Amino acid sequence: MTSPSLAETKEQLRREALARRDGLDDAFRQEASHRIAERALALPELQGLNPVGAYWPIRSEVDPRPLIEGLIARGQEVALPQMVHPHLSFRLWRPGDVLMSGSFGVHEPGPDAPEVFPTVLLMPLAAFDHTGGRIGYGKGYYDRAIAMLEGHHPLLTIGLAFGAQGIAQVPAEDHDRSLDIIVTENETIRPGSPKIA
Repeated sequence: MTSPSLAETKEQLRREALARRDGLDDAFRQEASHRIAERALALPELQGLNPVGAYWPIRSEVDPRPLIEGLIARGQEVALPQMVHPHLSFRLWRPGDVLMSGSFGVHEPGPDAPEVFPTVLLMPLAAFDHTGGRIGYGKGYYDRAIAMLEGHHPLLTIGLAFGAQGIAQVPAEDHDRSLDIIVTENETIRPGSPKIA
């Protein structure tokens, strides 16, 4: 019997982590999303950077809207992704701006919103490890976005996840780029640095 390929292993880990995330109680997810927002807003690395690329939540993802509200309240600009297959285009968003229904049921800004190139990406994910490894949803949108944005300027990547999505080790592929910071409801992980509780 042959051993599973790297892609098969990642897909299995993705399914397991998403099942754990889906199994979390709605009230817990809401409270944890607020705790994650508080932790992220306290990050010194995030202070004053513009624009911040965020996302609108789907399914059982960490809800970044409390974090988005906090960023806007302190004067930072927020951009949301628009899917322009096979890429993401980030467009400025302010409270009150209408969002359209895009691919995969994602709410995204309209084509008239100004396109920008975020210096920070707040990223959803399926699974993570303590070295900054990330398993996304398998479509490569964020891998391409990171490569594109890093062609413009230095980029800070921050993964937002529930603790239940953590795994021992993410199998790395050549194109994978480690996250700079991961924020869960219980900890702030800076790979290569001591854990900050």
